[in-house]
Amino acid sequence: MATLGFQTPRSGRSRMGASENIVSRIRHGQITGRGMSRGTQIPEALLQERDKRARWVGIPVLLQKLYKSSHPNSDLSQIHGVVKELSSLLSMEAMTFVTEDRKNTQELASPNTYTFDLFGGVDLLVDILMRPTLTAQKKKPSMSDDLVKDCLSVLYNCCICTEGVTKSLASRNDFVLYLFTLMTNKKTFLQTATLIEDILGVKKEMIQLEDIADLPSLVQSFDQQQLANFCRILSITISEPDLGNDDKHTLLVKNTQQKNMSPSRAEVNQVALLNIPGFIERLCKLATRKVSEATGASNFLQELEDWYAWLDNALVLDALMQMTTEEHSSTESSDESTLATSPLRHRLPQSMKIVHEIMYKVEVLYVLCVLLMGRQRTQVHKMLAEFRLIPGLNNLFDKLIWRKQTSNRVLHGQNQNCDCSPEISFKIQFLRLLQSFSDHHENKYLLLNSQELNELSAICQKADIPEVEALANTDRSLVCDGKKGLLTRLLGVMKKEPPDSSFRFWQARAVESFLRGATSYADQIFLLKRGLLEHILFCIIDSGCKSRDVLQSYFDLLGELMKFNIDAFKRFNKYVNTEEKFQIFLNQINSSLVDSNMLVRCIVLSLDRFESQTDDVKVVEVLSECCLLSYMSHVENRLSLLFRLINIINVQTLTQENVSCLNTSLVVLMLARRRGKLSFYLNALREKEYSERYPGCLLNNFHQLLRFWQRHYLNKDKDSTCLENSSCIPFSYWKETVSVLLSPDQTSPCAISSYIDEVYMDLDTDFLED
Repeated sequence: MATLGFQTPRSGRSRMGASENIVSRIRHGQITGRGMSRGTQIPEALLQERDKRARWVGIPVLLQKLYKSSHPNSDLSQIHGVVKELSSLLSMEAMTFVTEDRKNTQELASPNTYTFDLFGGVDLLVDILMRPTLTAQKKKPSMSDDLVKDCLSVLYNCCICTEGVTKSLASRNDFVLYLFTLMTNKKTFLQTATLIEDILGVKKEMIQLEDIADLPSLVQSFDQQQLANFCRILSITISEPDLGNDDKHTLLVKNTQQKNMSPSRAEVNQVALLNIPGFIERLCKLATRKVSEATGASNFLQELEDWYAWLDNALVLDALMQMTTEEHSSTESSDESTLATSPLRHRLPQSMKIVHEIMYKVEVLYVLCVLLMGRQRTQVHKMLAEFRLIPGLNNLFDKLIWRKQTSNRVLHGQNQNCDCSPEISFKIQFLRLLQSFSDHHENKYLLLNSQELNELSAICQKADIPEVEALANTDRSLVCDGKKGLLTRLLGVMKKEPPDSSFRFWQARAVESFLRGATSYADQIFLLKRGLLEHILFCIIDSGCKSRDVLQSYFDLLGELMKFNIDAFKRFNKYVNTEEKFQIFLNQINSSLVDSNMLVRCIVLSLDRFESQTDDVKVVEVLSECCLLSYMSHVENRLSLLFRLINIINVQTLTQENVSCLNTSLVVLMLARRRGKLSFYLNALREKEYSERYPGCLLNNFHQLLRFWQRHYLNKDKDSTCLENSSCIPFSYWKETVSVLLSPDQTSPCAISSYIDEVYMDLDTDFLED
């Protein structure tokens, strides 16, 4: 008995008959081969005795009753009372667990959910829920909606409180797929969706949406509120799984993984969604629908911020809203203006509706953003334009997305890795969507209104240059309405953000994406006229901004804004009008070349073009006056930057973030090759190696980097197009230059191998082996 952890008190022996004696049960099982398989098979009297000491609060006995009453032919309506009693024992514990930052279960005395799972309660409820699928009878056993809801709630509470339950449920693929069928019932939708989201979050192998029975009909049966909640589930199924450690994000590892070109499960799921009739159109309507916002509601948003720690997701908020709405429905006036003067308990539901709508839109925008970045980007772009997503978001910008009363303070939970508050998340998802929408796509001009498109045309006409094809082909019926387009509104709030605001990073990324691709003079002038360059320089030089992420995004934006634009360099020189300011600017660049190398590339490329335009008086004037161009024109400064760019990366540490350092190095050397000075640069790198007392290290490293470059870019159409568009150097010249540098001919003055002494040469290391 000691091995079982039970000690039967003397007073209990007389009450246990032979059939209830646990020793007899064990011996009987050994003889018949039908031993105990569940904790509830332990005799009830023994469970009751042990219950007092272990503080099981009667859960094992209740489970025993539940098991006896839920055999295949039983009337399931008779078990609801037991399930409700179990639910009440677990629900408060789950609420406590969530509100106290999800404490370790060991800190709670004999948690009820742990006891419930220990005695087989989780498996029993799964069996009960799936009972209709396990019978061949024509008449399936009926289960009331309330019984299903309570079973689902108990399972969710166990997932929250007891480690391992969620993973156990996730391993049962039949149960996961069955849960989706329960979503057709509006009364059980909320509880089902909450449980599915929790399960899919830990499921090792991503579920395939095609396996869900009649997915199109299921999705089409959802009302808009259900569809928004369903987006939380979809976000898990269409996102590529996190690779985890940083070393797994290196391009070397990614290239190895991508040798298998078959679509991932996430990509297959994206296609499944796009094949559902009307799906994207409904998401666009959800993303752009307006909120009925009462006068006094905004005053209570600050109070709601304290709730975010335990309002775990939009689904929980749904339940809370349902309760408050029902409570309020009998007394709430139909006149919304009276909400401002009514008691808090009457105003609260309206305030919650605002946050509720925001949380919905976060999920919808996330799904649209993922689809925009997927393989079906062209198809998604066409639909988003057709369904007027951008004009709809523009109409919401002032009233909802960037409301005046929203605090600039970025709120986070106790855990530094936690999600932001709904309003912060909403803004970030909105900015990410704009970035994905504009990036290298002609539909970017939909972010403007008709007057602003006319302004771009006028800029082209004044400069006597043709309109870019994308501008000329823009469908004016799909652009923004109102006095300002979405891009102009974004610039307005961008200038008002505090220096270290997290929003600055995303805002700069969104505006930069509008400029990325083939350089457009008109686009640059449009933004220069709105003071963007001065704002960026203020942030870099004068604001005291310390955030590396923000500074990197501003360097990248500045590079796109100034590239090949003589007016931008003139404006730069007007703002940076003292040696002190210029030195601060240079210090910011030199403090992290990984962050600023795209700006360095822009300056080098622009200088090269301007030096070929000496017949233009304006260009000659700026070349002679601009401190930035003058600094970069000194070959020793370019060589210093080149040396550092090559030295801070190697093949094993290359990522999508720092591979730009390699490409910037190549730009410097390609321009040198054009002018017949490539050998001079290579010899200077060799001399620098010797002066730093590590001969061969830099050039061997650069040789390996270029070998990797060939493997990485020669099979990537999109990446090669981006390189060509951003530099205005044909990709064929990129390939030629790399081939020349990697030439094995040690007599070639342009081959890296010619500048490495034999004793230090290490060019054959095969780092590319799997």
